[in-house]
Amino acid sequence: MGPIKIVFVFALLTVSVTQTVVAQTTRPSTNQTTLSNTDISKGLKEALFQGVRNAVNDLGRQNGFLDNSRVRIPLPSGLRKTEKALRAVGQGQKVDEFVASMNHAAEKAVPIALNVFLDSIKQMSFSDARNILFSGQQDSATQFFRRTSEARLRGLFRPIVEDATEQVGVTQKYKSMIGRYGVFGKVFGQDATDLDGYVTQKALDGLFLLIADEEAKIRRDPIGQATSILRRVFGAIR
Repeated sequence: MGPIKIVFVFALLTVSVTQTVVAQTTRPSTNQTTLSNTDISKGLKEALFQGVRNAVNDLGRQNGFLDNSRVRIPLPSGLRKTEKALRAVGQGQKVDEFVASMNHAAEKAVPIALNVFLDSIKQMSFSDARNILFSGQQDSATQFFRRTSEARLRGLFRPIVEDATEQVGVTQKYKSMIGRYGVFGKVFGQDATDLDGYVTQKALDGLFLLIADEEAKIRRDPIGQATSILRRVFGAIR
């Protein structure tokens, strides 16, 4: 083969390789450009539903709050000194019963709140879903959920907590505990007057915390998720 033919063949090979590289680098990747609004919305809503369901099942079981140190509801801060004094005079069991009753009230309320969360999920728009999915934050959906729904959820959740606290006797145990301590409770600045509000907020905090855990788990391992839409949508942003 003569020099001219060699140069010509080399030129053709160069052009071919260049075209291949350009085609590979310009080919659309599996990211937000290949996902429809319907895919993104459906995938995110499935993720939130799965996270809410798992969190509710975990916290709504017997001792769901008590057995989990991350969400276990302690005495209100205003009662910490009172607690020490009560334990010092042999009333530790009464304190433990009161703490348990608060946590049981929360666990009884959590399952009833499931529909409230699901209603909020259904109201999420395509734009909201796309922004949340590609935010780069592991708990962005949970943050959005809490930011837009917490006040409404608290208003609906509190009556449920109030009913639950009555059922498990929180109010009676609370009065009994303080009554045994007597007038000295005021000396230590006992300010836990809104017990139902305290339990409501702690129950919501615990539920949001576990939902965020579930969301992060789905984002870390989309391939291991049960449905194809979750694998596709969350796998696209890895």
